[in-house]
Amino acid sequence: MLALALTGAVSAAAVATGYQSMAPTGQWYGQTFTGLPRGSRQIALTFDDGPNDPYTLRLLDVLAKHDAHATFFLIGRYVQQRPEIAREIVAAGHVVGNHTYTHPLLTFKSEAEIREELGKCRSALEDAVGEASNLFRPPFGGRRPAVLRVARELGLEPVMWSVTGYDWNAPPAEVIERKAAKQIRGGDVILLHDGGHKQMGADRSQTVIASERLITRYQAEEYGFVTITQMMAKPGQPLSIC
Repeated sequence: MLALALTGAVSAAAVATGYQSMAPTGQWYGQTFTGLPRGSRQIALTFDDGPNDPYTLRLLDVLAKHDAHATFFLIGRYVQQRPEIAREIVAAGHVVGNHTYTHPLLTFKSEAEIREELGKCRSALEDAVGEASNLFRPPFGGRRPAVLRVARELGLEPVMWSVTGYDWNAPPAEVIERKAAKQIRGGDVILLHDGGHKQMGADRSQTVIASERLITRYQAEEYGFVTITQMMAKPGQPLSIC
C-alpha cells in the first residue's frame, strides 16, 4: 500500500510539474506577467507568431480604425524576412516583443540554446526597428526555471496571458470571439495569433475578424485596449515602444 501511495504521489507531482510548465497563469517556476487584477478597465490584445503578410497589416488597419493598441510577439526569422512589417507595427504605436528566433519549445532546450534563440530574435528586432524589446513570450507558453532565468539575465520580462481565443487552428471568427469573451473579466492579457510558427503566410483572416468584434464589443463597455508596456507601467514611468 505504501508503495502504491508513493507511486501515486510521484505521478501526481509529475503531472502537476508538467502542467505548471505550460499553464499560462502558473507561477511555480517564476513570476510572469499575466495581466492586472480582475475588474480593471484595461485589456491587452497580444498577437503571436508574426510578422505575417498580409494579416499583420490587416490587424494594424483594424487597430487604427478603432484607436486601439496591441502587442505583437514576433518570431526573429520572420522579422528578418519582413522587417518592414515590424517597422509598421512600431510606427503605428504598438509594441513588439521577443518570441524567439525559430519558435522552439524551450523546456527541452539547454541554457545555451535558450540564450541563442532569445539573442538572435533580439538582434533581428534591433536591426528592424532600431531598438531591442524588453518583453518575452515563450513559444507554446513552455518554460522552466532556466528559461525565465536566462530571459531575465538578458533583461527580458516574461509575459504570458490570462485569456486565449484558441485561434491557432483558424476556427471561425465567432468561435474565437465566443471563447475569448467567456474568459474576459477586465485586466486581461488576450492571446491571439497574427501568424503561424511553421511558415510565413498562415491564414489568420478569422482572427482579424474576431479581433475587430472583440474591440468593438468591449470598447462599447468602456474598456481600453492597451499595450503590455502600458498595462505594466507605473504612474510617471516612461513608456518604451518595444
